[in-house]
Amino acid sequence: MTLLKIEDLTIKFKSRKGTVTAVDQLNLELEKGTSLGIVGESGSGKSVTSLAIMGLLQDGNTEISGSIKFDDQDLLTLSAEEKRKIRGKSVSMIFQEPMTSLNPLHTCGKQIMEPILIHQKDVSKQQAKEAAIEMLRMVGIPSPEQRFHEYPHQMSGGMRQRIMIAIALVCHTKLLIADEPTTALDVTIQAQILDLMNKLSKDSEMSILMISHDLGVVKEMCEDVIVMYTGQIVEKSPTKSVFDDPLHPYTKGLLNAIPKISSEVERLEAIEGNVPDALNMPTGCHFQPRCKFAMERCKQEEPPLYKQEDGREVRCFLYDELGKDEDKNATN
Repeated sequence: MTLLKIEDLTIKFKSRKGTVTAVDQLNLELEKGTSLGIVGESGSGKSVTSLAIMGLLQDGNTEISGSIKFDDQDLLTLSAEEKRKIRGKSVSMIFQEPMTSLNPLHTCGKQIMEPILIHQKDVSKQQAKEAAIEMLRMVGIPSPEQRFHEYPHQMSGGMRQRIMIAIALVCHTKLLIADEPTTALDVTIQAQILDLMNKLSKDSEMSILMISHDLGVVKEMCEDVIVMYTGQIVEKSPTKSVFDDPLHPYTKGLLNAIPKISSEVERLEAIEGNVPDALNMPTGCHFQPRCKFAMERCKQEEPPLYKQEDGREVRCFLYDELGKDEDKNATN
């Protein structure tokens, strides 16, 4: 059963210098109880997509088109009040910066209790407190009864991140959007959090949309992966296939930049150049100025997503018959 379906999502931001397209014709589906990873460099549109799902892009300088269907409801057509009823209960998000997301005026325990009291009207304050303390224990916070009464400034960065995770999970959400959820955590706590998220996903059929720069986390957590570049999907694939046989040159570059423990590394391989200015995108393929496989066609035409025989999708002329022929002639 499809829980989340995004069709032709385009997000544009207006500024004094011009209009920036942050997300361009995004399409994805997430089944109930499954996990999907979104990876890419900063500025690729990952976090903007998650904010659109949460209904947090509301200012007058933002243009959103397409549809975001959650449980067959188009979230883009709901009123602010209807979105509030879903947000925090059916759809929750772990934000990247816990210090700016937590309220410094309230204790951590009170902030974990808040979504319970808002969305579960039949639960008493004592029951909500007990549930909050149990959630603190589940995310690996030591002395949860004491930490319940402490404020965010009394916590380390990693512990604040775990508080954010506890808030997101306490109402047993249907869809968890995790934006770099383990960035501030040491490897031991990171493993505990990922195990907890996996367990909740299996036990309650919770779906996970994982946004991360850490390809290792995506490999551990996600069944499928989407690779984004300058607001566009450049590759869609099962996670195992991406790591075993990446298709797009950008995906290959990301994987080649990861140090291999099994072999001696003298120098890491980097992707040449920088992400282009959003106000001055190159013509043709957005990646072609940095791509060592670029052909003349790449500079003139923008490639579509080509569907492969195994169901994978890739935005590259190398996987179009004409592109294959041109590349072959260029190398002869």
